[in-house]
Amino acid sequence: MFDTGTIEIIDGFEEIFRETVARHSHACPRQVLGVRVGMLAARLFGLDLPQKDKRLFAYVETDGCFTDGVAAATGCTLGRRTMRLVDYGKVAVTFVDTVTDKAVRVWPNPEARQGAWKYAPHAEDGWHAQLVGYKTMPTCELLLFEPVHLLVSIKEIVSKPGLRAICSNCGEEIMNEREVLRDGAILCKRCAGLDSYYRTGV
Repeated sequence: MFDTGTIEIIDGFEEIFRETVARHSHACPRQVLGVRVGMLAARLFGLDLPQKDKRLFAYVETDGCFTDGVAAATGCTLGRRTMRLVDYGKVAVTFVDTVTDKAVRVWPNPEARQGAWKYAPHAEDGWHAQLVGYKTMPTCELLLFEPVHLLVSIKEIVSKPGLRAICSNCGEEIMNEREVLRDGAILCKRCAGLDSYYRTGV
């Protein structure tokens, strides 16, 4: 499905990295990883990224700097509904080609943190070694990836534009087919007792 050979560093890194630094107001190693991961996705799927359309979808497994880098490199964002946060607390992302349904998960090589010193031997500490080293490490040393099969339907996640329902309990609007039908009543997930992250009252 994917070429698992050595993948060369892709031209254009610095331009994308400058964009994510501007968004984030500072530079950090995880932003570098996010950009490199996104650029690897372009090669794995043979797509021209950052995308102008919504073909590529990203499941990011953490928030923060890494996700900003992924967004800058791929054009996948929460606002465009081409990114979903699945909070595993991991610096990893699964990319899905919504046309072919092919999916690949990408994450940093556990040895990359120490390996960064090879590419930044004069760095003042590990953080700076990673910031510099991750920019120039060969992709085959920096990142790992494998094809995966989704356990959820990407078509259900993307849904269809303009679909809305009203929760019969709280009266709030529900978009993107996220309503639950229970005993003939339309409910939001919270009112149905699912996925609630808050409670009302003091």
